[in-house]
Amino acid sequence: MIVDERYTTYLNSLYPELSPVLKEIQQEAIESYVPIIRDETINLLQLLLKMNKPKSILEVGAAIGFSANIMAETVGDDVPITTIENYEPRIPIANANFKRTGRDKQITLIAGDAMDILPTLEGPYDFIFMDAAKGQYINFWPEIKRLIAKSGVVVTDNVLQDGDIIESRFAITRRNRTIHKRMRDYLYELTHDEGFSTTILPLGDGVSISVKG
Repeated sequence: MIVDERYTTYLNSLYPELSPVLKEIQQEAIESYVPIIRDETINLLQLLLKMNKPKSILEVGAAIGFSANIMAETVGDDVPITTIENYEPRIPIANANFKRTGRDKQITLIAGDAMDILPTLEGPYDFIFMDAAKGQYINFWPEIKRLIAKSGVVVTDNVLQDGDIIESRFAITRRNRTIHKRMRDYLYELTHDEGFSTTILPLGDGVSISVKG
């Protein structure tokens, strides 16, 4: 927890409740230990979507379809969403959840490795949400830059690694050092890319917001 849990709990209590079906999907994900976006990240994502009013959305990392459903409900029926998922056991669950919410015509899931899929997409997308393997963000970035529209928004979740990102690499367990370095490289790339304006928020597990300027 990056921010004091008392603040987070209080602020989350102020946000509107999810629709019943999304609440069910959220609870099922929690019970089956599937990582999904946190309540505070949901609120931020909804706010950014309403501000940006995208006409097309790309998501990297569908998991069981929770965040794609959140975005679809936020932007309305006419905005197509493409989402990518590599972990095979979650793909049928995600597709079932899109049918469950009546969003299966709006949301298209492409199964496979994002490193293989991203180069095949044409775009542009007005809004891109990345919530996938953290160590791959730096590798996705060149294609994300190509796919995002001018004035488009790129949101990346889980960029502060529960606060570990500020630690020296020698304070990180050896098995996590590669991810730690790649995430630091990614954040440096985001904040020093002259084509984008970026801010990083200590919200949830850390969220970066980049606008192509």
